[in-house]
Amino acid sequence: MKMVPMLLTVSFCQAQNKSMSLETAAGLKLQATTAAPSVLKGMKGLKLTPSSGGPLAIVEGVEFSSGTIEVDVAGEPGAGAAAGARGFVGIAFRVQPDHSTYDCFYLRPTNGRADDQERRNHSAQYISHPLHTWFKLRQETPSKYESYVDIQPAEWIHVKIEVDGVKARLYVNGAAQPTLIVNDVKSGAAAKGGVALWLEGSTVAHFANLKITPR
Repeated sequence: MKMVPMLLTVSFCQAQNKSMSLETAAGLKLQATTAAPSVLKGMKGLKLTPSSGGPLAIVEGVEFSSGTIEVDVAGEPGAGAAAGARGFVGIAFRVQPDHSTYDCFYLRPTNGRADDQERRNHSAQYISHPLHTWFKLRQETPSKYESYVDIQPAEWIHVKIEVDGVKARLYVNGAAQPTLIVNDVKSGAAAKGGVALWLEGSTVAHFANLKITPR
């Protein structure tokens, strides 16, 4: 199944911390996706549903290079999704003006408790588009950019991403140790760009409580 990622690009004033509850789409420019306030498992957030390929919802502001990004996410396959749909949901960073060049950590929530160990091992993923897709990384360096994490679809998952030059770490649900470590972020040590809420074309996603702390 070909993945068509969705991006909700968020960028803010240089070197400023920023927090957004994401309870509404106010201040977001939506493209090829729809957004609506929602309540999932008692938490208010923003539900994103893809409407076509290449969607974006952009907030004008500053670029992110290194620092911390935290957000609550939930993902599940949409109605009529193919068997390979996994509820792909995550965060892209260092997003370039073409909106197709970025680094990204994302989750496959339906893999977390699958009755197949190999599938479980593909629960969390790092990619760097357009050159370093999940398929290319899995073929060339199996298991290096993927790992297992205990997650489920349609459940809130707290994600924290720490970026320091060419090093990045993904933490899930408040764990003291990272779920996934990347020591060679493909965009390079000095790269900078926007931050984006990310989902794939077969996914219905929820986002809440975004916090960006650049440094």
